[in-house]
Amino acid sequence: MDNAAISTPPRRAALIFIFVTVLLDVLAFGLIIPVLPHLIASFLGGDVSRAAIWYGWFATAFMAMQFVFTPVQGALSDRFGRRPVILLSNLGLGLDFLIMALAGSLPLLFIGRLISGMTSASFSTANAYIADVTPPEKRAASYGMLGMAFGIGFILAPGVGGILGAVDLRLPFWIAVVMCLTNFCYGYFVLPESLPQERRTTRFDWSHANPLGALELLRRYPHALGLVAVLFLMSLAHIVYPSTFVLYADYRFGWGTKMVGYTLVLVGVLSVIVQGGLVKHIVARLGERRTLMFGLGCGALGFFLYGLAPTGYWFWAAMPIAALWGVAGPAAQAIITHQVDPREQGRLQGAIASLSSIAGIIAPTLFTRTFAALSGARPHNVWVGATFWLASAMVGAALLLAWRATARLSVAIAKPAG
Repeated sequence: MDNAAISTPPRRAALIFIFVTVLLDVLAFGLIIPVLPHLIASFLGGDVSRAAIWYGWFATAFMAMQFVFTPVQGALSDRFGRRPVILLSNLGLGLDFLIMALAGSLPLLFIGRLISGMTSASFSTANAYIADVTPPEKRAASYGMLGMAFGIGFILAPGVGGILGAVDLRLPFWIAVVMCLTNFCYGYFVLPESLPQERRTTRFDWSHANPLGALELLRRYPHALGLVAVLFLMSLAHIVYPSTFVLYADYRFGWGTKMVGYTLVLVGVLSVIVQGGLVKHIVARLGERRTLMFGLGCGALGFFLYGLAPTGYWFWAAMPIAALWGVAGPAAQAIITHQVDPREQGRLQGAIASLSSIAGIIAPTLFTRTFAALSGARPHNVWVGATFWLASAMVGAALLLAWRATARLSVAIAKPAG
């Protein structure tokens, strides 16, 4: 099934190009993480509980747009190549951040998030790009490299965003606009196409370029379906970070934008260490399956400890454990790509992204409303950590499912059913 990828040696220059492309997008996203909840709160008279609910709606709308449009982008990338889809994403994100930098009301901010949800495809398309240029046995390490791009972005951007946000809440958005336009120029002049003409689909099929059609693809690969469900649960749990962390840290520990930014810098450092340095070695020693189990176990424990942390110092102490969760994603992605025809990697990543979008539709409201209900109690209420306990339960369920799914999953590439 993956003979084309196996016969093609990894193109190191192409991997570097896609690494930089993803890095620039992460930098743009990271800049606004410490300030967006506070910008929303500024329109609501500083009401934290109402800001949490509004922020949940923002995240849900973003993911709803991704659910509808990411399969279209995946099918387009299988037909016309990865490069034009990535460039379109860069322009869309730039427009989103420009609208948010100028917005004078919550409805305008909301429109900006709709636009970014419609066009944001660089991350899922980058996963398909990796599958195009990397042989199966090296994909876990390559996906780890993309994880390192996220880590580096979170080392640099949130801290800078927090500092800039302390000066002016709009300033990080203007810097993000510049980052996205720079990314577009970089991609236009430098980024090579990864999908050769002979490996593209012969036509663009609308029956496959919609959420239900994309999810139907997964039924053709039953060997991979269990692990796709694992990625779905991981996506559900991960959304506890963007949906509640900033508000949680402010409420529980009294942190402002600077301290949140510094903490996210530490998250980025740990992510680079894990995904940039440890994934390859852990996979080499444990294999992809046991690496997946190890990562999920660390994630479940880390989230549980986050919810218990009585002070910021305790929260920081749990971060190295939670960071090891980062090895699970590359391992799961690598195993799944072994199971799918190389001509359908874009649709595969589109289907996975659609499931992640479903998670994004469900989880922000779940987490933010849980936080809003509990934050009305006395300050520093320990029960507000229930948002992280929910995430821990989700990752624990993913661990059990992954154990069962991979126990019967052949390492060899499986042919699609039917």
